Amino acid sequence: MERTEVWKIISVFISCALFFGKVGMPAAVSFFKFNFFKSITVSCAGGIFGSVFFTYLSAGLLKWWDRFKHKWFTKHQPKKKFTKANRRIIRIKRRFGLTGIAILSPILLSIPLGAFLGERFYKKKGKVILYLSVSVVMWSFVLYFLFLFFYSAFKSWFD
Repeated sequence: MERTEVWKIISVFISCALFFGKVGMPAAVSFFKFNFFKSITVSCAGGIFGSVFFTYLSAGLLKWWDRFKHKWFTKHQPKKKFTKANRRIIRIKRRFGLTGIAILSPILLSIPLGAFLGERFYKKKGKVILYLSVSVVMWSFVLYFLFLFFYSAFKSWFD
């Protein structure tokens, strides 16, 4: 395997771990022109790695923040206020749940944000990772065929 090919795989892997639907899959299919097996394998591996990594990172950050907040802000802790943003977050959580967060994360949000929201609201790392991973695999197949279709349909525009 050539050195450039390895760098292509690494860049798709990292971009799928961070921005799956916005950068990772489009780069694999349209820019690097990976075949079906390579696109699905590298994008799923990157997305699942991102789900695991960012779920555990989010858990650590939330734990650290709770300790920091408790240590420094216990004396003058203001009452919690329900703002418009807080109400919207609660409404989305109740309406869509972890399934909605997992489905939207690879496409509209990002893997790190989806993992953070899942860990913040649901606390069961295994469940959050499972839902995000299933969503990543599902979106890998859907996006591969969408990008492949639209790229071949509009290829003459970009040449």
